[in-house]
Amino acid sequence: MYLAEMFYSIQGEGMLAGVPSVFIRTSGCNLRCTWCDTPYTSWNPEGTETPLAEIVAFATRHPSRHTVVTGGEPMIAPEITELTRQLQAAGQHLTIETAGTVWADAACSLMSISPKLANSTPSERDGGRWAAMHERIRFQPGVLMRLMEHPYQLKFVVSRPEDLDEITSIVDQLHADRGRVLLMPEGTDQATLNERGAWTAELCKKTGFRFAPRIHVALYGNRRGT
Repeated sequence: MYLAEMFYSIQGEGMLAGVPSVFIRTSGCNLRCTWCDTPYTSWNPEGTETPLAEIVAFATRHPSRHTVVTGGEPMIAPEITELTRQLQAAGQHLTIETAGTVWADAACSLMSISPKLANSTPSERDGGRWAAMHERIRFQPGVLMRLMEHPYQLKFVVSRPEDLDEITSIVDQLHADRGRVLLMPEGTDQATLNERGAWTAELCKKTGFRFAPRIHVALYGNRRGT
């Protein structure tokens, strides 16, 4: 599998925030979010081909039994089905982080789905040929509903209070469990997260959605391997 990195850290986002976890980060993505915090897996994908046996061995040598397969977009990796089955067979609690645009028959304990809002679409100037493609495929209701047949969470990246209208529309369209909807402020530095987090928390209080922090940014800053 083509990987950007593997590392052991603390889950910083979502319903399992705070849990020590192994992260398997695939390289390659079918979207080009304007605020992408891992451009080395999307805008400029880089990595190495890594045998599945080596990945499973890395995941199982740590004290935690939690593994997160993320990206990039892991669901486009040809080996995703086999890797997730091997990790599950090895006793791992498995989270898959996906934008929810592609279906694959992957095994998981938690499908962490982050539907991309209009705030993610790059301008034609910044995104070039990717801008129209990104906008066309960023929201795939049929795929999302299939993925939600797994235990799931819906995690939305919020850049401005006005994003709430689009989020509510998507949640209603998917008939999602509102207790599994999380709002996470967009940002890669603590000052921005604090500012946006303040009004994002108020949106959560207003709607009953969960607030999603970015603990890893607070602990380590915005750097690879964390």
